[in-house]
Amino acid sequence: MIKLKGTIDGISFYKTSDGHLAHEKGGVDKKRIQNDPAFQRTRENGSEFGRAGKGGKVLRNAIRVFLQNAKDRRVVSRLTKILVAITKTDIVNERGSRTLQERNSNLLEAFEFNLNGKLGATLFAPFTKAFDRVTEEATLDLAAFSTTVRIAALAEKTHFKVVMRALELDFENETSTFENDETTIRPYTAADTAAIALSATITANSTLPVIQVLGVEFYQEVNGEMYSLKNGTYNALSVTIIDKP
Repeated sequence: MIKLKGTIDGISFYKTSDGHLAHEKGGVDKKRIQNDPAFQRTRENGSEFGRAGKGGKVLRNAIRVFLQNAKDRRVVSRLTKILVAITKTDIVNERGSRTLQERNSNLLEAFEFNLNGKLGATLFAPFTKAFDRVTEEATLDLAAFSTTVRIAALAEKTHFKVVMRALELDFENETSTFENDETTIRPYTAADTAAIALSATITANSTLPVIQVLGVEFYQEVNGEMYSLKNGTYNALSVTIIDKP
């Protein structure tokens, strides 16, 4: 493979996460797509894809503090794909105008933000989760458990913590409200860790969809300082609750 960047004789060369690629310049004129009746379906699909993309940004921004430590290279495209599918469950608005708000957001349940460190392959301790729509309190509880038995991680780890965040998402106005709770950074040892009880409260009696995410982050202690393990590559973060009004 010749590692080129730029355009030669109408062929564009570029580098992606999958390696060096090339494609021939071409396609339909933008103005034609915007105005030609033959491209009505294209315009409708583009409108809904754009709306799903904005919804994904709202969600990602709401968990950015956790997502920085637990994501894979394709999380944006994977999330957008599911949000497009959610948009298509809208049976009220016509095609091209369908929205995310209050639709079948259950499709997001168990979504993994980091395929390199899935929650189901990282945390083996059973947990209970709940959300109260009246008080708008999200809770998550784990009984005491042996860390070395119930949490899988790389050999380099010395410590871990469990994190949880509740998100109230307003896709229409592209805003969110969120609150989180997390454990202290705890040693990764065979002895049972103390029981974990996390809770987060947002707007009471909300009329918006609410999502709870749960994650596990790993650390390595060096000279008394805690360092996120391998820049968070193997940290886990997953959707555990979807609640619609």
